[in-house]
Amino acid sequence: MTDKRTEPRHRVFKGGIISFDGAGIDCTVRNLSGSGAGLEVASVQGIPRSFKLAIAADHFLRRCHLVWNSGRRIGVSFD
Repeated sequence: MTDKRTEPRHRVFKGGIISFDGAGIDCTVRNLSGSGAGLEVASVQGIPRSFKLAIAADHFLRRCHLVWNSGRRIGVSFD
């Protein structure tokens, strides 16, 4: 797989929430950059192509869209 990221991502381990249509799914943020993130979820089922990612500890909220998924890991790009 070719890495197409525009910025290097930094490894992190933070709790996050994927939110859409009044629903929320817990996730673990595994890496983060100014343009996107790598997330780990219990299941990719039900996660839409566009959603908001919140990291409460950092007062972080971004709109993003799904770029790839592989099992329990997903990659997102910030809008």
